[in-house]
Amino acid sequence: MQELSQEDFAALLAFRTGLRRYLRWSEEAARTAGLTPAQHQLLLAVRGHGRDRPPTVGELAAHLLLRHHSTVELINRAEAAGLVRRERDPDDNRVMRVRLTPAADRTLAELTRVHLAELRDLAPILDRLSAELKTLEG
Repeated sequence: MQELSQEDFAALLAFRTGLRRYLRWSEEAARTAGLTPAQHQLLLAVRGHGRDRPPTVGELAAHLLLRHHSTVELINRAEAAGLVRRERDPDDNRVMRVRLTPAADRTLAELTRVHLAELRDLAPILDRLSAELKTLEG
């Protein structure tokens, strides 16, 4: 097994620090928009699902890395806040699907714009770190 160098530790530290800064910035951006970070992630999971039908509770739980009952509680709070609505699947009445409200869709669109701009700013840093890691491997 190859010995770890100081550069290995420094590269990992730089990556994790950048990632944590981005996540902290993202949480603050969500709060500024009137959402909790969990609500923002839920809205993104609903809108980003990208299939021909809105996601099910189970699909959202998988996207959010949450247990089913925790996802249901998050959806309940988001529904009470006017962010999402549930609807029965037309093909299977037992299945609930989750859809964004128009207001939540507008809020998420604005948050996504600022997040993509932030990611564009981070891209050169991530590219540099990736190049450094490749250099360390070779």
